[in-house]
Amino acid sequence: MFKSFYGTTGNPFSPDIPVDKVFETPAHKEMQGRLNYAARNRLFCVITGEVGTGKSTGIRCFSAGLNPNAYRVLYLSDSDLTPRNFYWETLHQLGCEPRFYRGDAKRQLNRELAGLTDREKKIPVVIVDESHLLSREMLEETRFLLNFRMDSYHPLSLILVGQNQLKETLRLQAYEAIAQRVDIRFHLPVMTKDQTCAYIRHHLLVAGAAGEIFTAAAMAVIHEYCAGVARKVNNLCTASLMAGAGQQQRLIDDHLVRTVIESELEW
Repeated sequence: MFKSFYGTTGNPFSPDIPVDKVFETPAHKEMQGRLNYAARNRLFCVITGEVGTGKSTGIRCFSAGLNPNAYRVLYLSDSDLTPRNFYWETLHQLGCEPRFYRGDAKRQLNRELAGLTDREKKIPVVIVDESHLLSREMLEETRFLLNFRMDSYHPLSLILVGQNQLKETLRLQAYEAIAQRVDIRFHLPVMTKDQTCAYIRHHLLVAGAAGEIFTAAAMAVIHEYCAGVARKVNNLCTASLMAGAGQQQRLIDDHLVRTVIESELEW
């Protein structure tokens, strides 16, 4: 492995980097600000972005930063989420045995959410990841979930996180009633070239690298190939580190990166 060769404590580009070490662009910081505002004020928030731009990592940082004495985070990620599954999963996460019928489970969840807010003084924050995969039935259900006490009170903060398709779906006339209820929208962009270079340097530093490993030309090629998508940058940098260690090359240049792209990634 390349760790001993380059003197790092682990894979610098592993997705499980601790939340306090995550590299944040101004856009990521803006996303955190909007998420926290949505949580504090029990709002309906929609976060979108291309695959691999760091949405889930951002959600992980956001959740970790919430005070557990003031918030209760419920996280769902299911490609085939139905309203019944939604109520059952959230109730299970709240430590409840869900009622069998969907309507009963819905009323049960409303009572539990009200209890969290009124008795425990905690704000429920429901995060639905991969929301671009939600069916029309499930998206429609969000309207009823937010319609509480004759639409005069929100018992929770609901956050939908998904790829660009979610944004396009909510623009359709058929979803106008849902789109009008969205309080906060944010689209996470890809990284710029400067941000990609800073991202690479930051991850190497966090992993204990003593000095530069990628040349400026190498990082330029990485940004161009990956188009500023963090997950692609992680994959290409990891593959380049493995190739560099195999060739006993202390400094990874643009030639090595292009070789890695052609031999390992372009297939």
